[in-house]
Amino acid sequence: MNKELEKMKENQEYERRKKIAEEKHKEWVHRKREEERRERKREVSKEMAEKAKRELEKMQLQEKADIKYKEWLKKKRAEEAEKKKKEKEKEKEREAELQEKRTRSEKIFKEWLQNARNKPQPALNGYGFPHGKSTGLY
Repeated sequence: MNKELEKMKENQEYERRKKIAEEKHKEWVHRKREEERRERKREVSKEMAEKAKRELEKMQLQEKADIKYKEWLKKKRAEEAEKKKKEKEKEKEREAELQEKRTRSEKIFKEWLQNARNKPQPALNGYGFPHGKSTGLY
């Protein structure tokens, strides 16, 4: 009977230890899963932060590119406006020179016309020939 009682106590002790071991194992598994869940959460959070950082950098880079493009476009338009202005000035100069040349030409023509009226007319029958040509008779 003592042996049976001892065996029973040992079985109970074994069962108790087994139960404690199972509880500790369950607790350990639970902690491990919690830890893994937290780790995954941390990784996801870190990944999201990294992604947000990359997006921010991309947006900043895009803004810089837009600003540079606008500056370049403004400069280009200013250059084109300056070029058109210079071309207009050259065209005006050409027109002014052409007008001056026309005015001078008209003035010279009028002077020539005035002088041509005052010049004596050449003799039509010069040297006794009609129309300046020999008629064949002496």
